Amino acid sequence: MAQSQSETLELLLEMGQLLSSKLDINELLVTILKLASRVVRAEQASLLLLDEKTQELYFDVALGLGEEASKLRLKMGQGIAGAVAKTKKSEIINDPKSDPRWSPKMDEQSGFTTKSILAVPMNIKGKLLGVVEAINKIEGSFGEDDARLFEAFASQAAVAIENARLFSSLKEEKSKLGTVFTEMADGAVLCDGELKVLLANGAARKLLALGAEPTTLGDCLKSMSVSPPLADILKSSRSANNFTATRAEPKELILAGTIVNLVVSDPLAHDAKAAAQSGWLCVFRDETEERKKENLKRTFLSLISHKLKTPLSAVIGYSDILLEEFKEAPPPGIQLKAAETISVQGRKLGDLVDRLLRYTTLETPDHTIELAPTGIDQLVASAIKELSAWLADKNAVVDYKGAPGVIVVVDKGQMREVIKNLIENGVKFDTKPQKKVEVWVETPDKKAIVRVKDTGPGIPPEDQEKIFSAFHQIETFFTGQVDGWGLGLPYIKKVVESHGGTIALASKLGEGSVFSVTLPRKAT
Repeated sequence: MAQSQSETLELLLEMGQLLSSKLDINELLVTILKLASRVVRAEQASLLLLDEKTQELYFDVALGLGEEASKLRLKMGQGIAGAVAKTKKSEIINDPKSDPRWSPKMDEQSGFTTKSILAVPMNIKGKLLGVVEAINKIEGSFGEDDARLFEAFASQAAVAIENARLFSSLKEEKSKLGTVFTEMADGAVLCDGELKVLLANGAARKLLALGAEPTTLGDCLKSMSVSPPLADILKSSRSANNFTATRAEPKELILAGTIVNLVVSDPLAHDAKAAAQSGWLCVFRDETEERKKENLKRTFLSLISHKLKTPLSAVIGYSDILLEEFKEAPPPGIQLKAAETISVQGRKLGDLVDRLLRYTTLETPDHTIELAPTGIDQLVASAIKELSAWLADKNAVVDYKGAPGVIVVVDKGQMREVIKNLIENGVKFDTKPQKKVEVWVETPDKKAIVRVKDTGPGIPPEDQEKIFSAFHQIETFFTGQVDGWGLGLPYIKKVVESHGGTIALASKLGEGSVFSVTLPRKAT
């Protein structure tokens, strides 16, 4: 008995409401099959989904068709369902046995007799999700009205499947993010635009002593000294701001981290103000012990450097006096050689102590730099001049391609040491009899890039980040045969970054290295 138009519309509306209420994908697919049989008054229905990776159709559910159906896979164009998937057009087959695409294999496995098939593609925004089939019309045979009705149903089913998949994907991502947020060792606090705490992980609750009662980030940090002040961070135009929060009593606590401004756009908002809702994410860690160790290390290095200066000055001074006296009256035996060795090694140790002092001075909180406009030619020339005797002793030459008129605003003394260190590194790690270092300057985008290229052994990829860490030397050279503390590159990095610049490295094993110091051409 045919359905009236009003009955058809009422049925589709009922089905649409039922499908939209299902978000569990497995429950939804079973519901689709049950409704598919009902909508065109068929004995059975089957649903094949598209595997996007393999471009094959597979039975997710096939009510009444047996377990073997779940193992069957159809390529695009294979069988009736495959043909519908390929053409994306519906097909009515009221005599499947006469259709060469139909296979009786399924009927043989399930004991079911297929008499007629209505197969319709499930599309959404031009994308194929699968094929839904109605099998065996209860009364008569499938017609064009059945096909149109089934196509409308398939369209609703496709939307419901896509929504369920999106919901499932969101649930999975939320679960992953929730696990990361909860288990991360750093403290994390999510706040609304008024800094009211919405969510905090275990580490944050422990460090900030958060209870169950509502609070704000400001209240959590009110007993601590925050630098920069929280009010300044909230006014900042930057999306992310680093901060340090310090508490002196009853026990010292130092928290350091980042506060990120989160802006969530709402396209359905009624006005521009409501369209952009602001929130804050605060991620931080306990750096108390780390800072203590760093201060202890800095104090120790500074102390030992100063303590070594006095006896070294005496050793160097008296060895020079002895050498002057020995010029007038050469002593017997090895006394002259001993005095010369004491003088050379004393000066070498003195140079190492000076480098250590310069590095520890950089790390002191009250360290300042004295900026002044300086020509790069002047900096490079003075660095090469100071190294001239050492370069001659090492049989090394520096090829500098001048850069007249290129001015940078820097601390002259510190930047001269940067260039000296780069040239020294290029020479002392080179084992060739004749050593060469090239220096040149490039000036893109109102910046000055000083490049220093050597012909040494190159730096292994795994060490290219580590060499900028204090006291790190590549194992091949860490034998005592190469002078230095492993502080040259860390010193360069600190000085360059304090000037608002950057240091970069390009190196290949066996081909040498190029260090590039980029400096702004105005004070920063």
